[in-house]
Amino acid sequence: MPILTIIIVILVVGVILWLINSYIPMQRTVKGILNAVVIIILVVWLLKVFGVLDSLQNVQI
Repeated sequence: MPILTIIIVILVVGVILWLINSYIPMQRTVKGILNAVVIIILVVWLLKVFGVLDSLQNVQI
């Protein structure tokens, strides 16, 4: 996957999250949970894109 696509996805997710946080009224705890979930999903996606999660599946304990 090209690095430009990854940067565009990160920017789009950031702008959407900023728009939701700025213009949709929510309790502070709900905003915190929403932000955490979006960040976790983005980090997991990045780990998959860079192949880190694929290499971790081969590790045996």
